Amino acid sequence: MLLHIPGVLTADELQAIRHGLESATWTDGRQTVGAQGAQVKRNLQVDADDPARAELSALIETAVRRHPLFFAAALPLRILTPRFNCYQQGGTYGMHVDGAVMQVDAQTHLRSDLSCTVFLSDPDTYQGGELVIRDTYGEHDVKLAAGDAILYPAGSLHQVTPVTQGQRLASFFWVQSMVRDPQQRSLLFDMDTAIQALRQSDADEQAIVQLTGVYHNLLRQWAQV
Repeated sequence: MLLHIPGVLTADELQAIRHGLESATWTDGRQTVGAQGAQVKRNLQVDADDPARAELSALIETAVRRHPLFFAAALPLRILTPRFNCYQQGGTYGMHVDGAVMQVDAQTHLRSDLSCTVFLSDPDTYQGGELVIRDTYGEHDVKLAAGDAILYPAGSLHQVTPVTQGQRLASFFWVQSMVRDPQQRSLLFDMDTAIQALRQSDADEQAIVQLTGVYHNLLRQWAQV
């Protein structure tokens, strides 16, 4: 599933994050990947020890968790602390696949079921920098409005094309879903979307209640919590 999630950040939140990133400490993005990733990664990331990062990351996580579309599609069990990257002229990240298991802290790991990028720069302020995601239907170029997010399978091959002008800022993170199987997760999302649409119509209330019960019973059967 490749899902555009509009309006994750409010205008005030977007402004606050941009302001915080202006004074952030940036480091070479290759420090956070293995040898293979370092060969194709050319960007900057906010230093993990920067005291502002925790506050900005919490703002991003709060925003995505409250968004009903994100929750319905991801069914998040764990979210890895959001990070921030910057692509300037020549910055790029070649075709790669994200790691399957990531360390949350000394005792906890996260299985990366889904990747999410929240765009922080207006698309008309930079050239290039498209997020290209490859799936069975080909390659999809993603360049969204500031404050919007893209959610996609972490196992997908993807890249960020070279930025040729301006600066591309984004936040990115990974999600371990309560429902591991992507087909099951997709079915639940489709059912949830249909239920919400029925609630906005004159559909029979008892039928909606019954369908909602089916949704929760499937979630009960498939969730790994």
